[in-house]
Parts: sequence; structure tokens; C-alpha cells
Amino acid sequence: MGFKGMGGGGNMSQMLKQAQKLQEDMARAQEELKTRTVEASAGGGVVTVVVSGKLEIEQLTIKPEAVDPEDVEMLEDMVKVAVNEGLRKAQEMASLEMAKLTGGLKIPGLL
Repeated sequence: MGFKGMGGGGNMSQMLKQAQKLQEDMARAQEELKTRTVEASAGGGVVTVVVSGKLEIEQLTIKPEAVDPEDVEMLEDMVKVAVNEGLRKAQEMASLEMAKLTGGLKIPGLL
């Protein structure tokens, strides 16, 4: 008993090959993302953060003029803003890379 519109086993084999290639391409892209970074800053550049595609902080730079013992709260806020923006940029970078492979198709569990 055949399936209408499926065209026989050849199409299924081709679909499996395409799925396997997509899986390999996605794994390769995820590995490449681990080596890529994004940068974000706050306070006009006095706090800068570099975040990897693994969503890990690679570097955090605070210029001396940002350090005011009388206003530690402002420095904390700038660090928080820079880190959150860096994480958002890294997630966006990863989403864009995966969308290139999937043609924008949302695949659960990918990112």
C-alpha cells in the first residue's frame, strides 16, 4: 500500500539525507558560534562586555572613571546593562545563524 503524493521510497531516502545534512550543518554552526563573540557597552563605553556564542562573558572592562566609591549603584547598573545587552546580542547572533540553516523554520529545542 503506497502513500499518495509521496512518490515511493526514493523521496523518503532523499528526505532522510537532507535531514541528516541539516543536522550536521546545525552542529557545525553551533560549534562555530562557540568561537564567535559580540560586544556591548554602557555608560558611553565606560563599561564594556564581550559575550561568546556560548552565552559566557569572555571579557569585562570597566574604565577607571566609572569607579566612584560614592556611587557604586551606578556602576552596578552599567555592568548589568552591558551584560544584558551582550547576552541579547549573542542570542540574536545564534538565532540568525540557525535561521540561515533552517530557512526561518522554528525547530523546538534549537535555541
